[in-house]
Amino acid sequence: MRHEEGGFSAGSVLLSFLLGGMVGAGLALLMAPQSGAETRRKIREFTDDVKEKASDYAGEAKEKITSTVEKGKHILDEKKSAITAAFEAGKEAYEKEVKK
Repeated sequence: MRHEEGGFSAGSVLLSFLLGGMVGAGLALLMAPQSGAETRRKIREFTDDVKEKASDYAGEAKEKITSTVEKGKHILDEKKSAITAAFEAGKEAYEKEVKK
């Protein structure tokens, strides 16, 4: 489900990349030669864009987590049923052997 190499998941690498890009863009806005009002406007637009992207990313992550949890519950229920059936079969076999 989750592919890890060297302790880093794809999601954490992507998030690090996005955060690094945001910091770099913010610094570029602050260092650019323009008026204060123009800089504030650009920063406001940038932060609104970042908020929207972060919200989208969080929504996608939540959907993936929910889906994975549901799959896990389903697999757990299947395995639980199989173990219960095997236990009951073993119990019946034991009782038959004891009666002999």
